[in-house]
Amino acid sequence: MRIKRILSGMRPSGKLHIGHYVGALENWVQLQNNYENFHLIADYHVLTTDLDSSQIHDNTIEMLIDWLSAGLDPNKSPMFRQSQIKEHTELNLIFGMLITVNRLERNPTLKDQIRDLHIDYVTFGHFGYPVLQAADILLYKGEFVPVGEDQVPHVEISREIARKFNNQYGEVFPEPEPLLTRFSRLPGLDGNAKMSKSLGNTILLSDDTETIKSKLKKAVTDPNKIRKGDPGNPDICLVFAYHKKFNSGQVDEIEAGCRSGALGCVDCKMNCSSKISELLEPIRSKRPYFENNLSEVQEILHEGEIKARLIAGETMKQVREKMKIG
Repeated sequence: MRIKRILSGMRPSGKLHIGHYVGALENWVQLQNNYENFHLIADYHVLTTDLDSSQIHDNTIEMLIDWLSAGLDPNKSPMFRQSQIKEHTELNLIFGMLITVNRLERNPTLKDQIRDLHIDYVTFGHFGYPVLQAADILLYKGEFVPVGEDQVPHVEISREIARKFNNQYGEVFPEPEPLLTRFSRLPGLDGNAKMSKSLGNTILLSDDTETIKSKLKKAVTDPNKIRKGDPGNPDICLVFAYHKKFNSGQVDEIEAGCRSGALGCVDCKMNCSSKISELLEPIRSKRPYFENNLSEVQEILHEGEIKARLIAGETMKQVREKMKIG
């Protein structure tokens, strides 16, 4: 019985933080044992919000090193750059004919990006990036897409485009379904709802134990809990949110200690930092190997692109045949 195919990806933003790990990477590593995985480095998507392309290559390599260090297996999960598979742009052009401007205007994620990134004007490429995402997914006939709840609208647009193409020209594409990630978003150290390097509120996968400890010391907690003995409210404490993910076995004990005042914030933070560091140690220990063997990293990328190119070419051949173009 053929296993189902997954397409997932990230913009190349350099070294990854624990928000990336919790929201996507950890899940990808587990899914590669049960699905046929393809992982996209979405370098064209970077341009939708930032035209500076000078760091894209270096950021791609740094991100790929984190993927490999976290356990993505290139033999199970081909990894490739969007820009090196020209069929992405071709299918994006075709899909752009199958969706209306009004439909794209209803995309809630676009509005969130405009607000969060303080964007004064929206380019044509940024406005239509869900169409390029649909091309990314459907070019490989992705049947499932691992996403957080905030990304479900994008998957729905991909489903609508697949349905429209199939009805108009004939069956080529599956209608992809979202695979929801339990911890889709981790709050930043400053209390911001989103962890982001641009906000300086992250813990990197490559951070050492002392760096993690130093960063977590500054993390925002309940402002009314000033000293040990003061009762706290863990529901508004981001460190407690981290405990839920990285220290689930002690959550009940920590919650009770916080509410009663028996547990001080300093001790709570140090406990949490040790658990995060413990989880990251296997990833951190693998990173130097790939940093010192960049030719191997490049070869993994090129081999993934060969595999992706074969599938993309076959899909576009079917598309052209159904459309009677070319």
